Amino acid sequence: MIEISLFEIALILMSVFMIASAIIAVWFKDLLASVITLAVMSLILSLYFYVLQAPDVAIAEAGVGAALTTAILIITVRATERMEED
Repeated sequence: MIEISLFEIALILMSVFMIASAIIAVWFKDLLASVITLAVMSLILSLYFYVLQAPDVAIAEAGVGAALTTAILIITVRATERMEED
């Protein structure tokens, strides 16, 4: 019988949530919602790195990927005009 540890279950769940948030980010039509979903994906990736015992990479991913990139994308989206079809 195959034994699956709690560590492997955590990795599988984080992988599923990461892929799901990436797909949802592409699926959203609202750019701001897509940016927030990408930030969630980046935070999950940061947690993934931490679980894999790479805390320095996790901190860099959280700082640059989740915080800085999200802030720049939100500022960019807010500075553009909406062109929605009626």
